[in-house]
Amino acid sequence: MMRFPRSLQSRISFVYMLISLVTIGIIGTVLYVGISRVVMNDSIQSSQMAISKSGTFVGAYIDRLLVLSNVLANNPQTIKTLASPTKEGEKDEMQLIKTVLMSDSYIKSVVVIGKDGYMLSNETKLNMQRSSNMMTEPWYVEAIKGKTPALSSARMQEFAMDKDKWVISMSQEVKDENNRNLGVILLDIEYNGIDDYLKDLDLGSKGFAFIINSHGGIVYHKDPTFFVDPAKQEHLRNISMSANGYDKAQNLLVHKTQIANSDWTLVGVSSLDGLLQIRGQMLRSFAIVGIGLLILIITVSLLIAKSITRPIHRLEQAMQKVRTGSLEVSVPESGVTEVQGLAQHFNLMVSEVRRLLKEIETKEKTLHAYELKVLHSQINPHFLYNTLDTIVWMAEFNESERVISTTKALAKFFQLSLSGGSEMTTIENEMNHVAQYLFIQKERYGDKLHYQLDFDPALAVKVIPKIILQPIVENAIYHGIREKEGSGFLEISCDYTDDGHVKFIVKDDGVGFDPYLQSRNKDIESASSLPKLGGVGINNVDERLKLTYGKEYGVHIESRLGEGTTVTIIIP
Repeated sequence: MMRFPRSLQSRISFVYMLISLVTIGIIGTVLYVGISRVVMNDSIQSSQMAISKSGTFVGAYIDRLLVLSNVLANNPQTIKTLASPTKEGEKDEMQLIKTVLMSDSYIKSVVVIGKDGYMLSNETKLNMQRSSNMMTEPWYVEAIKGKTPALSSARMQEFAMDKDKWVISMSQEVKDENNRNLGVILLDIEYNGIDDYLKDLDLGSKGFAFIINSHGGIVYHKDPTFFVDPAKQEHLRNISMSANGYDKAQNLLVHKTQIANSDWTLVGVSSLDGLLQIRGQMLRSFAIVGIGLLILIITVSLLIAKSITRPIHRLEQAMQKVRTGSLEVSVPESGVTEVQGLAQHFNLMVSEVRRLLKEIETKEKTLHAYELKVLHSQINPHFLYNTLDTIVWMAEFNESERVISTTKALAKFFQLSLSGGSEMTTIENEMNHVAQYLFIQKERYGDKLHYQLDFDPALAVKVIPKIILQPIVENAIYHGIREKEGSGFLEISCDYTDDGHVKFIVKDDGVGFDPYLQSRNKDIESASSLPKLGGVGINNVDERLKLTYGKEYGVHIESRLGEGTTVTIIIP
């Protein structure tokens, strides 16, 4: 069930469209029916006139053929030739036949046939078999039956070498002065002789014309297959029995005219394509006008409706933007009084939300910076105590060279940690910072710790946040290698990834993490239970990287209990 539009703009447009459609539909229907009737009557009259005119032309041509047939049948030379047992005068008779052929280019052949089987024709070789009893042949009987020349329906030519030609024949009896039968003359007229008189008959794209005789024989049709197909012939006979005008039963326009001096009837069947085409053009015209009016009415209605609903739509769009997280919106305070008040309150609300979010963001950044600085500061006393303790026992054992090298490494370590007061450093300095740290730890742990550092020189000057490797290396030593029986190996590397990012890998063969801690790797930010040392743990490194580069970058941990841990850092 169709629901009535709920919006004000849609309701106004809907009512205007409904009224317009009803009005245009009524007017269009009245005009369409009236014009269709006029077109139908004009089509019937014009088609009937065309058929009558074509029938007159065909009748005039038949009259001409009758004259030629009479000239040949009643000519003394023809009578003399057929009456003579020796067929004297045959040469003169042949000249007469040629004269008839020259008088009409559509006459294909002329045959003079004696009742004794004698034949004379312009065809040099005849295919008709001679018969001693020619009077029993059907074509012969048809010729002598009537008082006037007989016209045949269309047939294949029999009396010539070229048997693939369709012809219409006119036959006439030849009698002597005592009215005795001497034979028959036969004129074969090319099928195109009739076709040329009807080819310009306009009965529509699917219309056609045909000629039928009084016996129901098909004399002419543009398609010769009708002469050999009984079903098609029966169809034409049924049409010929229809009355003039529109045949509702067969949905055809039928027009008939009797051709003079023959038993032929010319039947024209007009296709309704022309009428349908005109109706289609009318419908298209009405549709174009109707659509134009609808567009005009809809445009006017939309302009009126928009002047009322535009401020509401603006407010709705602004709310959609706020819903998706965009707060940089402001709605013009226009329209009716109620809408103005709504827009004013909306703008105040968005402004207050922006202020609160900015305040929260500032507090979070301050809190993070404070926490990171505090955690950073906590590393120094812890590490300094351990290192000084190591230097003391070295001195007690009089290992002055080791004391000097360790002290230099400690000084270099703190120099790189400070990095001139900046929070950023280069990858080369970060790797050097870790190297100093590992040297000090190596002095402390001895053969317990072995390590290797490697990085791509092309990355040496790339700037990154400082102290992102040392906390992870410290974590690997204290919670991986130190807890392991025997010595441990630590490998630190830096290189490009396949997609152009920078990758740090800190890999140890220590004791590894507990499976529970490993499962927490999916959410580093929640991994408060991951090991921390000196106040700066893996979680804090990950947090700094995410604040600097975005959520998609940071720390990833893979660990197997008893096999070791691999920590990967990805930055852009």
